[in-house]
Formats: sequence, C-alpha cells, structure tokens
Amino acid sequence: MLTYAQEPLETSVKLATQEINIDGFGNEKDWETADEISGFWQWFPTDSLRAEQSTTAKFLVDDINLYILITSYSESSDYIIPSLRRDYSGAGNDNVTVILDTFMDGTNGFMFGTNPLGVKRESLISNGGNNFEKDFNKSWDVKWETEATQQDGKTVSEIKIPLKSIQYPEGSTQWRMNMYRHDTQTKQWYTWANIPQNQTIAGLAFMGVLNFEKPLKKSGKTIALIPYVGGSVQKDFEVDEQKNILNYGGDAKVSIGSGMNLDLTINPDFSQVEVDDQVINLSRFEISLPEKRQFFIQNSDLFVNFGDRREAQPFFSRRIGVAKDTTGTTFENKIIAGVRLSGKINNNLRLGFLNMQTAEDPSNQIAGNNNTVFTLQKKVLDRSNVSFIFVNRQTTGEPDFEHTQDRFNRVVGADFNLASKSNRWTGRTFIHQSFNPEESKDAYSTGLSFDYNARVHSVSFNVVRIGDNYQSDLGFIRRTGILKNYFRYTYRIWLKSKNLRSLNFSQSFYYVGRPKDNYLMTDRGNWSDAELSFKNQAKLQLRYSNRYTYLLDSFDPTRSDALVPLEGRTGYNYDDIELSYQSDRSNVFNFNVKSSYGNFYNGTKFSVSSQMNYRIQPYFTASMRFNFDQIRLPAPYASADLILIGPKADVTFNKKLFWGTFFQYSSQSENFGINSRLQWRFSPLSDFYLVYNDNYFVTDTFAPQVRSLTFKLTYWFNK
Repeated sequence: MLTYAQEPLETSVKLATQEINIDGFGNEKDWETADEISGFWQWFPTDSLRAEQSTTAKFLVDDINLYILITSYSESSDYIIPSLRRDYSGAGNDNVTVILDTFMDGTNGFMFGTNPLGVKRESLISNGGNNFEKDFNKSWDVKWETEATQQDGKTVSEIKIPLKSIQYPEGSTQWRMNMYRHDTQTKQWYTWANIPQNQTIAGLAFMGVLNFEKPLKKSGKTIALIPYVGGSVQKDFEVDEQKNILNYGGDAKVSIGSGMNLDLTINPDFSQVEVDDQVINLSRFEISLPEKRQFFIQNSDLFVNFGDRREAQPFFSRRIGVAKDTTGTTFENKIIAGVRLSGKINNNLRLGFLNMQTAEDPSNQIAGNNNTVFTLQKKVLDRSNVSFIFVNRQTTGEPDFEHTQDRFNRVVGADFNLASKSNRWTGRTFIHQSFNPEESKDAYSTGLSFDYNARVHSVSFNVVRIGDNYQSDLGFIRRTGILKNYFRYTYRIWLKSKNLRSLNFSQSFYYVGRPKDNYLMTDRGNWSDAELSFKNQAKLQLRYSNRYTYLLDSFDPTRSDALVPLEGRTGYNYDDIELSYQSDRSNVFNFNVKSSYGNFYNGTKFSVSSQMNYRIQPYFTASMRFNFDQIRLPAPYASADLILIGPKADVTFNKKLFWGTFFQYSSQSENFGINSRLQWRFSPLSDFYLVYNDNYFVTDTFAPQVRSLTFKLTYWFNK
C-alpha cells in the first residue's frame, strides 16, 4: 500500500442501505452515519498552514456506484464559474476535485471534478500526474452524475460514479484517494493530503486511503454501442466543385474483467473534433499537435508514453488517418476500421494493443496500410515500470504507384520509467530500433533523463541519441543523426510576504551535435530565467537567451518561399531578452502577454504574443489570441511581419447546449478560417453537432477557398 502524506490519512466507506438521490442536498439518512474527512491543508500559496475555509467529504458505496458528498464552506456566494461547458479549466474556477488511484500503484488514476453549479470535468491521469500538460487527458468522457446547491455559507456537491465506469481490482478493500479545492475568494488551493508546494496538486504520490467496509464486487460488465450518422455539404471554390457526403458508422466499448477495455470502430468519423489552433512556426521542424479523437483517449499513455516526447516518440496517434500525396501535401486518409484492447491484466501488468486499417487512395497515389501497436508495462519497485513497444506499419494490397512508401516500417523498443515514493526522483531510459526493407543500420534511438524536484533545488538532465536511419512512420521524429544534451537547474526562494509567493532562478543549457559529422554542433542554447510568483496567482518572468544554430540546409525562417533563403552549411549566433506576465486568471478580464527582442540568425526579431479572456459568467466567454513577429534580415534575404489573430466566443446556454465560434487568421499560411460549432448533448454522452467551416485565401485577394456545413448525430447505448 502506498501512502506518502506526512500523517497517515484514511477514512471508511460504508455501505449505502438506501437509494441515494443525486440532488446536491445529501438528505439521506446514510449520509448522517457516514465517516467524514476534514482538516484540509493549503497547497497554494503555502503548504505549512491549514485551509482558511473548511471543506468536508463523505463516501458511500453499493454494488453499483460510489457516492461522494462534499461540503465547501465559503465567505460568500460570490463564486467564479466562467462557463457551463464540461471539462472547464480548474485554474479560473471555484471547484472541488476527487482523484482515485484504484489500483494503488501511484501511476495511473481517475479525476472527477465539479463546481458550485454542478458542471463536470474528468480526466485520465498517467505517469503519476507530474505534468498537467502531458499527464492529464481531458478528452476522456465517461458517464457519471453530479449536482450542487448553494446553501447558507456553503456549497454542497453530490457525486455518483458508476463502478463500471472505472477500473479496479475485483475484491478491492482499499483505494488511494485525494481531494483538492480551488477557492477563488481567498485565492487559495486546499488539499486533503499535505502536498509539498513544489509538487503538483493533482499528482498521485501524496494521497490518503479509502477503506471499504466490505470487498468490492467485480464491476458490472459494460457494453456500449455508439453509432453515428453524419453528412456534409462541401464547396471547393478553387476547382469549383461541390460534394454532398453522407457517412455512418460507430464505435463499441466492452469491459473485459475489472481492468481491460475493448474498443471497436467501423468507418470512424471525427467531425466533432474542434479545429486545431494555428501556429506561427519559425523553427526548422514539424509542430506536434495534441490528439483529441475519443477512440484514442483511454489508456493512451500505454501507447504514447515511450521514447523522448519532444525528439523521438515511436508512436504518435495523429499519424493514423493522415497521409501525404505526391507533392507532400498532408490530408485526411480514410480509416476503415480499428480495434483497441487496453488496460490492467493484474495489479502489476498492463497491456495495450491497437490495430487500424486505412484505405487506399489511388487518385493521390496513397496505398492502404495496416497499423499495429502492441505494448506491455510491468510495474517494478514502488511506482516505477518497465515497458515494451512494437509498432508496425504495413502496406496492404498491391498498389501500382510511381510514388510508394516502403512496404513496411517497424519499431521495437523498451523503456524504464522511474518514479520514487516521494516523487523527488523521476526519470526514464529507453532504446528503440527501427526496421525497413532497405536500411536497418544506425536505425536506433536511445535516451536517458532524470529529474530531481526538492523544495528549494530542482535539476533536470536529458540526453538523446538518434541514429541517421531511425524511422517511425507512425511516430513523431523531429530529426535524425543527432546527439542532444539538456541540463536545467532551478533555485527557489519561498517568500514571506503579503503579496509575493516565490522567486525562482533557473539556468538551462542544451547542445545538439552530429556524431557522423565529427560531432558537428548544429544547436546550442543558454537560458537564464527569473520568475516572480504572486499570491493572487499572477506570474512575472524575465529570460535572457543565447543561441547558436548551424544550418545544414538552406532555410527561410519566414516560410514565405523567399527567392534567397539563408545559406546552408553556415553557423549563426544570436541572443535576445524576453519578458512575460500572466495575470490572475480568476479576474473577469485576465490575460497573458510575452514580448522579446534580439538578434535572429543574421538579422533581428521583435515578437509579441498575448491571449486575453473575458467572461460574463456563466453563459459567455470570449478570448483573443494574438501573435506578431517582426523579422528583419539583411538583403537579399526575406524579411516579414507575421501575424496570427484568433478571436473565439463561447456561449453556454445551459449544461446541454453550447455554441462556440473560432476565427483564425495567419499571414504565414495566408489563410483566414471560421469554425462555428453548435453542440446539443440531448442524453449522457449523446450529441448532435452542427458545424460550419469556412476558409479563405488572403494573398492578393480575399477569396473563398473551402466551405462546408456538417452535421453529426451520435447516441450512446449503454448496458
């Protein structure tokens, strides 16, 4: 059993003897006799004091559901609830969140949260929950219930989580659990377990224990059928062609035992997925965008948590369903069907298997492909694991194209992931080998990383070696033939001040060389950072950077198809200074802004980026994203003023009806886009979508490019 809090924390979960009505009142007699937890600690702005506002919670269970009753006391009813949309951000909301580690491994868990209006959010947690950006999958959806009421000086939240909606060992007598709360009135975060303020509040290292009055029965078998029907009217103005499309297909979800899930999909359609944010790319490399498709979400860490997530990731699920034609243009490639088996075989062993077939597209000379991923993860020590991965992309059929891929591409590899009991030490080492019909020599990637995170000092180190011929068609590989070293040291000063929380100083260094070119240095960077954190949750950061880049090939950083790009086989040394500020996100109007100025290759660059947010709670939120890069290079090289503008408006009429509209203009891609989506959740996890997309050329003239109106209807049949 894992318990890392300074004092042992535990509570009993009694059996419910009557039906619990989820209404936000908790009037049932069973609640009167249930054990209660209290005595929460602060995590922000300090971890050494008890919470200023009281929070209590009670738990009940029956053969079908886990019930939770949470009472959050407040100075007033002046809550902050920007939106009624599910999966809100916790930073700018009053909310309370429950984290369950049902297998008690300190590695994977489930997160359920609610706010004073009973709006839901949920996430899957992987890798111990050390990184909010990478380890919390907010795209996960599951059936559960919650309601909240505001009473005299408090909010009462009632939650019902079906046991079949999560996985746990049959016969469980204990789960690890933590609960945290964001109180915007005091600008404080509270947590049941006393978590060091240098650790993440939602991490799995510091938790208490739920003791069940009797062993849990095997969770009920879940069989969910999710058919869809959809269609669109599309107009391509460039070729003056209109298409009317009707699609149908569906998914199925089947629980196997207490820890495994089987997902099936036929003719999947992902038209409900929000449009990706455009970016201004000034680097030499491809940009990695997050996966949002529901089929790939649950237990996704079993497939994607391998290698180096920045430089050499052997599997990147967004590669499936995407192809390149003979000109190198990327477009959607139809997925015919897929199957995915993932989860816990037992307390110490997890398995992942995925197989998907994509269609042949003769018009674009794209072959059909079968895509397979197989993984195993074995728990070792307290919170560490050893993992194995096999990735295979295999051409199917006998395509007779001038432009063809290799008949196959395979990657085999193993990773060791370290996480200590106290979470001070984390790290990874891996080695992967790729195989192709023609070349397997020097086709490997390997790496070692570790992080030490203590109260005052933190250190990060990373080294990666990628061979010249390493290739993963289903992965994300920024570049090959490199040796990269990275080091970062941070010193924290925790301030005893009325307004200031901490002052952090960091020094970072990285180096990239090419072993086959006598260790030719292609990149080097030094960063010196100072960050001031305020008790109202605002942040101010100053950074000085010095970089060196050696271009192996000619390159135009403006990506404007310049007639004279920067010369290859040339080195550039440049530096800049950057200032950034993040305001208190609980304010009605909040913003972040970042600006930098300095040398850029053989010229200069001035940059400003900002996002501004405004709310009329809880029905309307608006935001404006703005990026400006002024690049000045000496003649005859290209100079440019690159602009990205992205206003967004979101209307939440109630908890079931939402309307969001997103505008994007990018001078770099010379495109103006509109995405407007109406969503009606008429039944749990069942939706009707109406999506309008419009794209315009913005070169010499403002002219329509592609326009579409799409509908999609999904319904979740659950047994």
